[in-house]
Amino acid sequence: MLTVAALYHFTRFSTPAALRAPLLALCEAEQVKGSLLIAAEGINGTIAGPAAGIARVLAHLRALPGCADLEWKESSAETMPFGRMKVKLKREIVTMGQPQVDPLSAVGNYVDAAEWNELISAPDVVVIDTRNDYEVAIGTFQGAIDPGIRTFRDFPAWWEANQARFHNKRIAMFCTGGIRCEKSTNYLLGLGEQDVYHLKGGILKYLEDVAETDSQWNGECFVFDQRVSLTHGLERGTHQMCHACRRPISPDDMAAPTYEAGVSCPHCIDALSDSDRMRFRERQKQIALAKRRGELHLGAER
Repeated sequence: MLTVAALYHFTRFSTPAALRAPLLALCEAEQVKGSLLIAAEGINGTIAGPAAGIARVLAHLRALPGCADLEWKESSAETMPFGRMKVKLKREIVTMGQPQVDPLSAVGNYVDAAEWNELISAPDVVVIDTRNDYEVAIGTFQGAIDPGIRTFRDFPAWWEANQARFHNKRIAMFCTGGIRCEKSTNYLLGLGEQDVYHLKGGILKYLEDVAETDSQWNGECFVFDQRVSLTHGLERGTHQMCHACRRPISPDDMAAPTYEAGVSCPHCIDALSDSDRMRFRERQKQIALAKRRGELHLGAER
């Protein structure tokens, strides 16, 4: 069994580029794979590997400047959910495209998973899902508003167009692990909103801590690795990935006549050309050959 650690931490790195090579070398030495993003504003990502290797990488991260309080959420996987280790330098560790946003200066009120149900059930609370549309489509909290955004960059424009709807309401926001809400709550505070809240630890913490019998979560939670989705107790869900459009697909999607493994699904069938399908079929053949050899074809990665 492998350990999966999802993490983020906002801090100020003066020379983020200098952190990349030692971190990548350590991950490779410890047989840890996944993706980590480093920027001047901090670090974000998900990694998987042997428990001892993950522990050494996390110890290295917590020793970085300003990262002593770094927190992470652990789950498990029976097989490696990543094909390789990537450490990338970015302008932002989660891209919002709002230079004035600074989670280190102020964020909304944190709400623990155990108290989240009570908050979102209050009549004066508006619950907003800050994730992308394809994530919301497979699961969200009961009664939550879906902004219908394709990327997090679209959230500010959506908010500005809809802000009047939420006058005199308390705003409760959530995302997968908490990182987007660090920025979205700071953004709302900067626009004059005062009663702003967000789920501490995100959906993953809620699914880990709240019993399914008490849950107000409907569906599954999309994750950015080859497990695709998780359910209560952070167990692997039923969704797989369409390698044509990179959207999560349900068992019903896979039973549809428009589904062809690695080639098309009901979400993308009308957007593909014949040449696209030919190219995807050839890639799928290579993926199948690699699987028979016990290897992971990099084309199978998201």
